[in-house]
Amino acid sequence: MVVLITGANGQLGQAIQSISGNYPEIDFVFCDSSKLDISNLKNVEQIFAQYKPNYCINAAAYTAVDKAESEPEKAHSINVIGAKNLAEVCKKSGVVLLHISTDFVFDGNRSVTLSAVEVPYSEEDIPNPTGVYGQTKLDGEKAIQDTFDNYYIIRTSWVYSQFANNFMKTMLRLASERESLSVVNDQIGTPTNAVDLAEVLVKIICHTELAGAFGIYNFSNEGKCSWYDFAKKIFEINNIKIDLKPIPTSSFPTPAKRPSYSVLDKSKIKNTFGIAIMNWETRLKTIDFSVITEKKP
Repeated sequence: MVVLITGANGQLGQAIQSISGNYPEIDFVFCDSSKLDISNLKNVEQIFAQYKPNYCINAAAYTAVDKAESEPEKAHSINVIGAKNLAEVCKKSGVVLLHISTDFVFDGNRSVTLSAVEVPYSEEDIPNPTGVYGQTKLDGEKAIQDTFDNYYIIRTSWVYSQFANNFMKTMLRLASERESLSVVNDQIGTPTNAVDLAEVLVKIICHTELAGAFGIYNFSNEGKCSWYDFAKKIFEINNIKIDLKPIPTSSFPTPAKRPSYSVLDKSKIKNTFGIAIMNWETRLKTIDFSVITEKKP
């Protein structure tokens, strides 16, 4: 079985590389952006013809949320045109596509019902992105759905790991440079370990008996927190003493609006693939912080 990975030098791509040795039955082909530019249809066709994959995991994406507001064409090229190119070539080649999407397809405004009970976002909820990044990721989803049926779209949130650039590594770096730090405490979501996401993608591929269970799925670790809570736990686990202050989003304006609530309902992926999901705090404690890399995506 040949599984082609786009965006191999990004956070998820590196996470998949870290577990690839556990699956000798799979021939992983890792392509970074210098080898495979998904926005270039001819490049995609050439790589697929060369390696003849059975599955493609699209870990390539434009993820600079704020920068996307001033670079909408670049975000569209990767997140929409790139997704469409992969879907078209997958369709022609009989390849199954696993595509990573985001909680940013939602506006985050429906955190409570009339009974004041939180309702995480399910796959059936209607997306309503508030920025360029979320809109291009949603448009990429639609481009895939309009092209063919043999896809798994996995929406995830707050991805972190010891690889590439992410919130956890930024917090650790800032803590080494400053005595105090302010982090927003009114955006609620769930951190997702990139290696856990990688394992789920491979598990889906290995579930050959469920080959027809295509569609959209949510995946993150379990539980919920604010960015402040996440930072506090990172420092606590690493015994880092820092003056950490919670602040409202209004005190930290950014070019792109973030969802105030983006907890995802994982019932569908758990029930379909028999996946057990670890709580985000428990998972964070298992990180080997001594091997954190500085490799850029």
